[in-house]
Amino acid sequence: MSEHSGTTATSNASDLPTRADVVIVGSGHNGLVSAILLARAGLDVLVLEAAGVIGGATRTENPFPKVPGLRHSTGSYLLGLMPPELLATLDVRIPVLRRDPHYFLPTPGGPGSPYLLMGSDTAATRRQLAEFFSPADVAADDAMQAELAQLRDDLAPAWLAEPLPAEEIAQRHVRPALRQVFVDLVRGSVADYLARFDFRSELLVSMYAVTDGLSGLNAGPDDPGTGHNFLVHNMCRLPGSDGTWMIAEGGMGTVSRTFADAARAAGATILTDAPVTAITLDGGAASGVTLADGRHVAARVVLGACDPYRLMDLLPDGALPAELGARMAAVRRPGTTLKVNLALTGLPRFSCLPPGAPSPFGSTIHLLPGSASLVGGGGEPPMAALRAMWADVQAGRLPAEPTIEWYLHTTVDPSLQDEAGHHSSALFVQSVPYALADGTWDAALPGYVDRLIGICERYAPGTGDLIADAVPLPPPGIEAHFGITGGHIHHVDNTVSFTDRMPYATGVDGVYAGSAGCHPAGSVIGAAGHNAARRILADLG
Repeated sequence: MSEHSGTTATSNASDLPTRADVVIVGSGHNGLVSAILLARAGLDVLVLEAAGVIGGATRTENPFPKVPGLRHSTGSYLLGLMPPELLATLDVRIPVLRRDPHYFLPTPGGPGSPYLLMGSDTAATRRQLAEFFSPADVAADDAMQAELAQLRDDLAPAWLAEPLPAEEIAQRHVRPALRQVFVDLVRGSVADYLARFDFRSELLVSMYAVTDGLSGLNAGPDDPGTGHNFLVHNMCRLPGSDGTWMIAEGGMGTVSRTFADAARAAGATILTDAPVTAITLDGGAASGVTLADGRHVAARVVLGACDPYRLMDLLPDGALPAELGARMAAVRRPGTTLKVNLALTGLPRFSCLPPGAPSPFGSTIHLLPGSASLVGGGGEPPMAALRAMWADVQAGRLPAEPTIEWYLHTTVDPSLQDEAGHHSSALFVQSVPYALADGTWDAALPGYVDRLIGICERYAPGTGDLIADAVPLPPPGIEAHFGITGGHIHHVDNTVSFTDRMPYATGVDGVYAGSAGCHPAGSVIGAAGHNAARRILADLG
């Protein structure tokens, strides 16, 4: 994959200085946020990136060999959870585009089959819910959205602060009427939380469970902590978003480019092709880092903006406090997501949509197991199908019908298109095993991609004929391409919350963590980079 020029070029490791106040390992969005804040505080900051491009998984690339001019967000693909207070503190502007509608829930039938196009027109959404599902689902959805809006407002300040246990956060931040709801949600399962609202349609329950509760997790719908991931994914407070996730104009590389520009303007140095192989200690305190070519940079502070397990591997054996090492080992899980990046020659046509329906493109398109049962197609109902999918993954099997979130952003952001007008699209597939019980990913991947395209064909016949190129990244591919341990897109599973995640101060003097594996959660948030920088500045006095 080649990097598009939209992600700012940086100096390579030949320009390596011999010392810095702070060395940041990794140039993901969190590391760049830290670099901005630490450099503005007057520290000499050096960011070292192992890859040839910045951004970690927050990149815009040209990944398609057969369609080389088409730009695409190969890793993260939406901006939703970045706190507006953080953007104000950083004094940066990231151009975002509203998706309207933001959810499309089709079924694999012809005109007249149920579907849901959820957007800013709440009256239209309610009409569809009542017509295709039931009036009870309208009431359930209204009640849930109202409660989530209150929890979103209450929890927001806790994201830009040191983590506390869930019970203390409830006491300090959450309104009294929702304190127990909050604790039960973050400790419990997404299935139990959704059951409180008496939805009549299992397909709606499955949609919310998947897109908010299971996204990026190594977990099933009944597992403890999936409620925390559900709440995290409902924390979108970006201006103009109305609680929905947004498209970063120019792809997700715009986020990392914007932060890198601000970091360099503050005096930070960012070097690519500079893999760190060890953090060195002197008298038990950080003394710098060693690179793969043997060169050393002296520093009194080292901040790991890489995933926590990579950071732990960089430390000398026995340096990390034993309790922390054991706790992080206990929550270590491999990734379970497959991303199939697609270049399309045209737009699919969904058979359930009547003529004149709003365009579904730009939205999150939910292809859910069990949806055929709503249109006389037989098979298990949605939640049973969801649980069967997770049982397959736990057994190391590729599910015959996994959950798929289908994206196609070039209708909203045409700046990504090439001269021929190709569309960039992706299938975000949850869940798949990291390692297969029978066979290898290399052998299974081509056939499995064909199976996934076949699922798309049930909803939008002819999709396969539109595919000009496909670049799939199973969990080991995500690990290799983005340098994330185990290919886990959250670094630490989002079933793990608050004080149970990687702490900013590692217990090794001068060594800090500030990535998606820390509080508040895995996603493109930036709060961990902010909070880690604040902790470093406080400790330095």
